[in-house]
Amino acid sequence: MTDDPELTRVEGQQCQQQTTGRDMAARYYLSLDTAILLGILFIAIVFRFHKITLPLVDGFSWREISTAMMADNFQQRSWNIFFPEVSWTGPGPSYQGREFQIVSYLTALLYQLFGWHDWFGRAVAAFFGLVTVFSLHRLTALCWDEMHAHAAALAYALMPAAIMIDSSFLPDPAMLALVTLGVWLLVKYWAGGSRWLLPLATLSFSLGVLSKLPGIAAGAVIFYLMVCWILEKKRKQASWVFLSGLSSLSVIGAYYIWAIYLGRSYPPFHVAGTGGYIWDDGFWTYVRDRFYFKSLWNTSVLWFYGYPFLVLLAVGLWIPLSRAEDPKQRSLSAIPYVWLTAAIILYLAAAGEITSNVWNFHIFHVPIAMFCGHGALLLATLGSRTVLTPAVVLRSIFIVAIALAWSTLPLVRTMKKPIAMNGKLLGEELARLAQPGDLVVAIAPEVGDPVAVYYSRARGWVFPPGGGDAEWSKFVADDATAIAQLEELRAQGADLFGVTKNATDKEGRLFVEHHDGVIDYLDRTATKLADLNNLLVYRITRP
Repeated sequence: MTDDPELTRVEGQQCQQQTTGRDMAARYYLSLDTAILLGILFIAIVFRFHKITLPLVDGFSWREISTAMMADNFQQRSWNIFFPEVSWTGPGPSYQGREFQIVSYLTALLYQLFGWHDWFGRAVAAFFGLVTVFSLHRLTALCWDEMHAHAAALAYALMPAAIMIDSSFLPDPAMLALVTLGVWLLVKYWAGGSRWLLPLATLSFSLGVLSKLPGIAAGAVIFYLMVCWILEKKRKQASWVFLSGLSSLSVIGAYYIWAIYLGRSYPPFHVAGTGGYIWDDGFWTYVRDRFYFKSLWNTSVLWFYGYPFLVLLAVGLWIPLSRAEDPKQRSLSAIPYVWLTAAIILYLAAAGEITSNVWNFHIFHVPIAMFCGHGALLLATLGSRTVLTPAVVLRSIFIVAIALAWSTLPLVRTMKKPIAMNGKLLGEELARLAQPGDLVVAIAPEVGDPVAVYYSRARGWVFPPGGGDAEWSKFVADDATAIAQLEELRAQGADLFGVTKNATDKEGRLFVEHHDGVIDYLDRTATKLADLNNLLVYRITRP
């Protein structure tokens, strides 16, 4: 201590300068982290909105069209969100047991405001994809740190599977966005945030699972944090989380009970997502099929991730983060493992369904992105204590370039190939030839895909008629049965029949070859309206 006032003044100025310097450094890093997040969001926007106006003719066409039809029917027939309806099973009503229609309903509102555009559904899905990028970033920052948050969010922004699903007219982008947002808010509450975060987290998570049931896997994180609180003797907080979770499960269960009832009460008696589970096929059937791992591997390599992202995932899983000293931080750092484990358990129970409808893998993409980001940081730093060295920056650029060139660009291009374009052209030809109130029968390039019915802007049937327990992705065995099916549709009011000349069932049989007798029958009993290089259209005459 000194009594010299001048010395005291100088020391005070130095202390103030040091404090100001620390504050400026904190603001600098805060603004730098914010700038990086905004840059990652911009990258996500570029990839998700590129070719956003592509018609619904890509590899996910079949599922996208059903979602799009429900949006049409909300806007044109009824705004009751509890009665989702498709247009490919006749004049209707064609209510089906479906997930809660958030994406299709928002799209219907856009139709009402701005008119019908088939790409509006893609835009809504892409918006939810951006919510996922932001929520994933903030969740990773809480679980690990800001640098891992940047890496994980960038991995998700560039991951081919995430880009494809987030830019498709599907319910899955809303599911992942809302459950990730809900988990982040819950984790923030668990880490000491405001009590109002709990009801917001419960609402967001519930809407996410209502949007698509696989989102329930992320609930394992909520259960894990509740157990952590119980172990810490914080029973009051754990009780609130338990009650919130119970209310969420009650709402979710009630809605899906209603969806099953609806699907079983109206023709064609179709409940989406039924079948293909281990309790349907049997445990030993799953074992014999090796839990569909061959299909999983092919999807991962050829469609969804490619080798670069799989390598990053393997590295991120193989080399864990260093153990945190703070017990609370150790609990948070386990969250990606909890989420991934729950998703794997979901896969083991539903591998048949998930590998048949590959967009269901979307629930994996939050933990996969986190571990890919961790793997990328490990390879970029290679033990370096700082990420600002030229060598680390160059390695990071190299990793991103390899991922773009070997995974993102080629795989997204593959998934977005317009494989159902002839079905769209058939639908547009039917729309040109149809009269008001006409019902159509249409066969798209992939048998069972209702794309031609959708683009006809009419109601009608796929052929063979589908839904319920009927097999509608392959042709019947003989012409006589097919003609009988066609006559039954004519009795129900079918007016136009259209088929693409490349229409092929799942056994590889061309309609124009396998059912040439049906074509002969139509030539005798119907009026040919169009015979183009890629399609045939007949007007069905009344008896």
